[in-house]
Amino acid sequence: MVRRVAIIGAGVGGLASVKCCLDEGLEPTCFERSEDIGGVWRYTDSMDGTRVSVYRSVITNTSKEMSCFSDFPFPEEFPNYLPHSLLLEYFRMYAHHFDLLRHIRFKTTALSVRKCPDFATSGQWEVVTETDGVCESHVFDAVMVCTGHYQEPYLPLDSFPGIGTRFKGQYLHSQEYKDVEAFQGKRVLVVGIGNTGGDVSVELSHVAAKVFLSARSNTWVISRVSNHGFPLDMVSTTRFNHFLDWLLPSALTRRIRFRKFNSWFNHANYGLASTKSSKFKMIVNEELPFCLLSGTVVLKPSVKEFTESSVVFEDGTTEEKIDVVLFATGYIFPFPCLEESVRSLIDDNRSLYKCIFPPQLEKPTLAIIGLVQLTGSIMVGSEMQARWVTGIFAGWNKLPPASRMMADVLKKKPLVKRNPSERENLKMSFISYTDEIAACAGVKPSVLRLFLTDPWLALAIFFGPCTPYQYRLVGRGAWSGARDAILTQWQRTLKPLRTRVVDEYSNRSSGWCWMCLLALPVALIAGLLLSKHPQLGCRPWAG
Repeated sequence: MVRRVAIIGAGVGGLASVKCCLDEGLEPTCFERSEDIGGVWRYTDSMDGTRVSVYRSVITNTSKEMSCFSDFPFPEEFPNYLPHSLLLEYFRMYAHHFDLLRHIRFKTTALSVRKCPDFATSGQWEVVTETDGVCESHVFDAVMVCTGHYQEPYLPLDSFPGIGTRFKGQYLHSQEYKDVEAFQGKRVLVVGIGNTGGDVSVELSHVAAKVFLSARSNTWVISRVSNHGFPLDMVSTTRFNHFLDWLLPSALTRRIRFRKFNSWFNHANYGLASTKSSKFKMIVNEELPFCLLSGTVVLKPSVKEFTESSVVFEDGTTEEKIDVVLFATGYIFPFPCLEESVRSLIDDNRSLYKCIFPPQLEKPTLAIIGLVQLTGSIMVGSEMQARWVTGIFAGWNKLPPASRMMADVLKKKPLVKRNPSERENLKMSFISYTDEIAACAGVKPSVLRLFLTDPWLALAIFFGPCTPYQYRLVGRGAWSGARDAILTQWQRTLKPLRTRVVDEYSNRSSGWCWMCLLALPVALIAGLLLSKHPQLGCRPWAG
C-alpha cells in the first residue's frame, strides 16, 4: 500500500505531482535543490552550471489556455503567450491556492534513490538527501522523478573537428546564454535550429555584427499568431483536426500541412525545408524569416570542421573571423540520483511504459514525470501523467502485467536511437498522448455521450481547442468549473487584447451558431467512430 511519496523537483511536474498526491490522500514530500519553485522557468542571472534556467527574453510557445493546470485557469488579464516572470507568478498562485509549499523541502538535494533490500515485496525506496551539508536517509513507498528533459547540456564536441583544439574563439552551450550583452559587435555561429537556436539567432542579430545559423535538418517555421490573430495552438489543436489526421491518408495530411506552412513563405527558397522530405521538425518563430530576408541571420548547412578563426561547412563554404560558437544542441537526462540498475532502464522516454514507468521493475512504484515531448504543452502532459500515476499509487488505477507493458514499449520504440538534438523529430501528438493517459486514468471525456447529454458543450469540445479543462469533466478529480471554463475560454483569450475598444460590426456569434448546427451530423459520425476506435489518432505526428 503506497502512502508516503517522494517527489524530486518542484518545477511544473513536481507541483502537479504534489497536488495530485494530496487529491488522492497520499503523503507527498517534495525535494527541491534550489530555494524556490518553477524549475527551468525560474529565470536567474546566475551562471551556476548545475542549474538550467530559461534565458531572459523567452516567451512560451503554447498559449495560456492550452498550457494551464486543468482545474486552475490563468487569470483572464494575463497575455496569451507568457514571459517567464508571469508563468512563475502563475505557478506561485497555483502553489498558494492548493497549499503545496508546506510539502516542499527547499535547498535539499536528492543524492541517491535506491531500492530497499525487500523491494521485490515492499516496492519501497531509500532516498538520501542533503541539506546544508547534512545528509539524511528516508524510506518512501513510491518515488516520482520530476526533473524533466533539461538536466544536463548535450555538447557533442567530438562531432565538430577542431572546436576544442584549433579554434581560438569562444564556444558555449545555450544553457549559458542569458542575454545579448556579451555578443555586441561579434560574429556568431549558432549550431542547431530548434526553438532555442532560432530564438537566440534572432535576438543576437540585433547586436551582433553577423549571425550564422547552422542547420542539418528540414525545419518548418511557424508563427504563434494564427488566422485572424488567434493563438495558433487554439486554432490547430482540436479534436476535429485530430479526427481528420486519422481519417485521411498520411501522405495527404503531410501535403496539406506543407502547403499551409508554405502559405506564409516558401521554405525551400530560404533553404529551410523541402516538401519532398518525409523527415522534418517544426519550430515557432515569428522573426526568423525576416532576419533571413534582411540578411541579419544567414542560414548555413552542417558544420564540417573548425580552423583557428573560421568554420568550414559541409557544402565546402567557409565563414571567416568567427568570434563565438553557441551550441543549441539540446540536453540529456542522466538521472544521476537513481541507482545504476534503475538508470540503465531509462535510455530515453520510449523505453518507459507510456513514457512513465520502467516496466522491468518488480513493483511499479517509480514514475518519471515530464519526460515526454508533445506537439502541445508539456505542462498539460505532465499533470495528466501525475493524475494517472497517483491514481495507481492510491489503488484506483491498475497497470497491466509486465509482459504486456514490455510488449507495448517494444512496439512503440523507434528502431534507431536518436541523439538529443534529433528528439524533436520524435514528438508525439498532444491529443493522442493526453487522451491515452486520460483513458488509463478514467478521465477521458466521451464526445458521443456529450452530444446526447450536452450538445453545446460537445460541439465546443470537438470543434474548439482541446484545452486541459476537458479532462476535468468526468472521473476522479472532476471539477465543477470545467464546463464553464471550456465555454468561456475564448473570452479569456480576447480579454488581454481589448485594451482599446473599437466599433466594428460582427456577426461572429450567429456564424458560429450556424456552423455548429451544420457540423452536428459530421460530429455525431465522428463521435461514433471515436467510440468504436479507442486507438484513434495514435499515428506519430512527425513524418
